[in-house]
Amino acid sequence: MFSSALKSFSSNINSNYTVSASPSSTSGPWKIYDAKKKSTGKAASVFVFEKKSLDSHGASLGRSGASSLKRATDEVVERLKKEASSLARLRHPNILELVEPVEDTRNGGLQFATELVTASLSGLLQEKDEQERASGVGGRSSRYVTEDSEGGRKRRELEIDELEIQKGLEQISKALEFLHDNAGLVHGNLTPDAVFVNAKSDWKISGLSFASPPDNSTKPTSVTPISLSEVLNIDPRLPKSVQMNLDYCSPDFILDSNLNIAADMFSLGLLIIALYNSPHTSPLETNSSITTYRRLFTSSSSIPSASNGFLSSRPLPKDLTGSVLPRLITRRPAQRMTAKEFQQSAYFDNILISTIRFLDALPAKTPNEKSQFMRGLSRVLPSFPKSVLDKKVLPALLEEMKDRELLSLILQNVFKIIELLPSGRRPFTEKIIPRLKEIFVPPVNAKSEAKGPADRDPAKEAGLMVLLEHISAITSNCSGKEFKDDILPIINLAIESPTHSIVDASLRSLPTILPVLDFSTIKNELFPVIASVFTKTSSLGIKVRGLEAFVILCGGSNDASGGNDGLDGIITNTKKTSSSTALDKYTMQEKIVPLIRAIKTKEAAVAMAALNVLRQVGTIADADFVAMDILPVLWSMSLGPLLDLKQFQAFMDLIKSLSARVEAEQTKKLQELSGSNGLKKDNDDFMSFGAANAFPTNGGSNDPEIDFERLVKGTAGTSDSINPMDGPWDAMPANATAQQRNVSNQPNPASFAWSTPSPTTPSVTGNAMGVLRPQGPTSRTITPDLSRFDALSPSATQFSQPLQPQPQQSFSAPLQPQPNYNTTPLQPQPISGFQVPATSASMNWSTPASNPWSTNSTPMTNTSLSSMGNLGNSTSNISPNSFSLLPPPGTKSFTAPSYQAPQQTSITSAFGNPTQTKPPTQKSGLDAYQSLL
Repeated sequence: MFSSALKSFSSNINSNYTVSASPSSTSGPWKIYDAKKKSTGKAASVFVFEKKSLDSHGASLGRSGASSLKRATDEVVERLKKEASSLARLRHPNILELVEPVEDTRNGGLQFATELVTASLSGLLQEKDEQERASGVGGRSSRYVTEDSEGGRKRRELEIDELEIQKGLEQISKALEFLHDNAGLVHGNLTPDAVFVNAKSDWKISGLSFASPPDNSTKPTSVTPISLSEVLNIDPRLPKSVQMNLDYCSPDFILDSNLNIAADMFSLGLLIIALYNSPHTSPLETNSSITTYRRLFTSSSSIPSASNGFLSSRPLPKDLTGSVLPRLITRRPAQRMTAKEFQQSAYFDNILISTIRFLDALPAKTPNEKSQFMRGLSRVLPSFPKSVLDKKVLPALLEEMKDRELLSLILQNVFKIIELLPSGRRPFTEKIIPRLKEIFVPPVNAKSEAKGPADRDPAKEAGLMVLLEHISAITSNCSGKEFKDDILPIINLAIESPTHSIVDASLRSLPTILPVLDFSTIKNELFPVIASVFTKTSSLGIKVRGLEAFVILCGGSNDASGGNDGLDGIITNTKKTSSSTALDKYTMQEKIVPLIRAIKTKEAAVAMAALNVLRQVGTIADADFVAMDILPVLWSMSLGPLLDLKQFQAFMDLIKSLSARVEAEQTKKLQELSGSNGLKKDNDDFMSFGAANAFPTNGGSNDPEIDFERLVKGTAGTSDSINPMDGPWDAMPANATAQQRNVSNQPNPASFAWSTPSPTTPSVTGNAMGVLRPQGPTSRTITPDLSRFDALSPSATQFSQPLQPQPQQSFSAPLQPQPNYNTTPLQPQPISGFQVPATSASMNWSTPASNPWSTNSTPMTNTSLSSMGNLGNSTSNISPNSFSLLPPPGTKSFTAPSYQAPQQTSITSAFGNPTQTKPPTQKSGLDAYQSLL
């Protein structure tokens, strides 16, 4: 800990306070430690006196001397206890405030706690002397590092300039006035060691060890009077700090043995000279000797006076030398001015001191006087020293913020002070932010208890407007985390305010706010509030301002809404935000664009503001989103009835720009997918599944009704096919088609006979599927639907053997033709795959009534078979061998007709595989087509 005394002694102070390890300053016999109360965290100062500092001076004395020294030290301890107890009884703004009473330590020492003390006046003067010796007279302000109660090190800035001295002397005089007039006491030892400077830069009196009622006083008091003969008996065995300082003592005590209140005014005069002197000491140098003191007062030259410049090494202010010091440093007590007269002297007749006086008395002023003072304060603030602004004026203004009627005026002066201070971040975060939260942000329990909209507070709203006007100063003097935790809730309250002017100001502050916040905070905490207000508001002005806020949130600038369409990425005259502070693409597409789509008003100002938002989103959104979502909204708004020509052209320019972007990106995408030319070579219908290539039409019509009509009328093969290999399965050569065309024109009707044709019947041409058609003048080409037939097998005859087809290839993909073709003339081949059971029934094929497909006597010419289409193999011209037909439905007795092939041929299967040579076989006729048709 900070000392062995505090280490070994458990007390109320040690239990309730966290005390720093080293003293921050000293004053007389006291060491001053910074401390903080554990329960509240309030800062304080602990004064510690160690008795061993007295024992060290009398260690070499004998037994008799030691006993007398003990009595002397005991008297010193009693006087120091008197000092602390006097502070407890005396309560005044300019007397040091006691927060914990004096306590004894284990080693006989003393300690007590007071309000936070920055330094003693004696310590400041010593520090200033060292600086002036190092850098000359009028050196820089005092800055030195101290350690706080939590072990942290901080730099303390202290200044002793003209205004600081004036303010301090006035405060000392007020304390003396209280002691003299109210308490009826004489301080008795007014020295720099008895003056302390607190955290607000106020000068306060302590050092009341020699305080006593004046002679012949009639006022009741609990303070024990002192004996001048005893206190003026300077004991060399004791430190000077525990004895009366003769350098600041009045001649009334030493020369006249008169204890009166005027003696303090003489000491005050000597203290004033020490403040301006260099070094900062009293003009009387007695070396703690009564004899020396008496000798000084025997000569006028050794006594401070106007004739010798009051023995100051530096010039004194004229107001002091003219009317103040001559009435303070005078031999006769009756000629000295009182403490109240001192305050009314010309020395304090200036605007700054008058301002501080008014500020000190502000709580007692009327509302009208307060208002006038706050309005004029901003013009005076630049004249104040920075230390006075920081430690005196600013705390006083913050304390007065509890008056809501003055809130806006006070905040204007507060932000003015922050701008004037060279390091405004520290006072802003430590002093101002807590007050702002206390005023503007309601407590959590108040939020939960509030039901319905809160009542409007005009004074609070005026203060909120001032805060928004100085948002730049706020962002410059706090970190991002501090802004998010403490200031952003206030901004959100301003956005949700029922006053449109506050909402407008808060939305206009976004360019300044966004660089301080991180992406997550913007997306999850700031944007939802803005979107909610934009959706609910009925004000067109707030609608427009909300749309401008969306532009900022998307990373754009409202300054680029003129001639620049924003698509070139150039933004001028605006404060850029980093990419981490802009909203992401998803939020723009899924949150902002739907809000714009939901706008119902047709006002031109709203439409143009929405145009700027969509312009910014269009630079970031995907091309398909631009085409499907943004462009329809733009087209809808562009046709608004309230737009003029220029505004409509602005919409069209953006529509063209975005459309060009969509076209360019889609073209590039298709080119990358299909090749450098960007065209798809295969134009097949995606629903054909390759059937178009596997079963191509032979130049037929694409109309299925026409093809069906040709099919059932027998004119399906009338189209001129150039390449027979490209035709369908039932395609015929061109010459055969022409012959059919001639035969079909003959007037003879077609006939069908169930009898077996004669062997001399002309050859029959079969189509590619193996269906044999007798050739004749009146024959028609009919393509049966083979899916309607049952599976057939070769008839069991003595000459025929069933041919097994090769495994069929998949028709899911088009078959390419083989490079080699069979140039051998096609010969008739027996048909495999048909099997008709033999029956004993018989048919007469020559009877027309029985066979509607029979031909007349006109012989049928032999034609060539069509090719196999896409199967890629040549097929032979097939002349049917003997075959048999199943009887028509309902036939009980039937004899299958037969047809005898003229010769035997070699067979090539439909799949291009050669087979063995078979002798001619007999096959039955085909099943009747009546059941099919």
